[in-house]
Amino acid sequence: MIVAMAENRVIGRDGGMPWHIPADLKRFKALTMGKPMIMGRKTFESLPGLLPGRRHIVLTRDRDWEAEGAEVVYGIGNALIKAGEPEVCVIGGAEIFRMFMRVADAIELTQIQGAVEGDTYMPEWDRRWWREVSREKVEAEGDQPAYSYVRLIAD
Repeated sequence: MIVAMAENRVIGRDGGMPWHIPADLKRFKALTMGKPMIMGRKTFESLPGLLPGRRHIVLTRDRDWEAEGAEVVYGIGNALIKAGEPEVCVIGGAEIFRMFMRVADAIELTQIQGAVEGDTYMPEWDRRWWREVSREKVEAEGDQPAYSYVRLIAD
C-alpha cells in the first residue's frame, strides 16, 4: 500500500490531496512504475489522467461505471487476479486501504508532520501486525511541510 497521511490520519480533502510535495510525487512514480495499481473509483477520478507505464485497476461497486484505461473489478479477489503480478500497488482511497489492510505485506507511508484539514482518513491499523523497517526524515521547505518516508512490513 502506498499512502501519504498527516499525523491526524488525513489522506484527502475535496477529492484531492491537501498538500503538494513534488518529491513525494516523484517517489510515488518510482514506486508504482511498471506495476499494476489498485484503486477505488474516486481515487481514479482524482488523478490528472492515466499515469503512464502503470495499469489502473479500479475497484468499484458500481456495475455500470467504466472509464477509458481503467480495468474495472468488483472485489478484492478479482482485483488481485486481474493484476496477475506478484507486486501490486494499492493506492487508495480509505475504503480500499481498509479492504487490503489484512492482505498487504508492506506500507510505503509518507507521514506528513502536523495535523491537516481534510475529509478522508486512513483507517487505523493494528500496530502489532506492522513493523517499521526504515524512516527517512525530510525537513520543511517553503510552503511544504516536514515529512518522513516510512516503510512498514507485515509481521
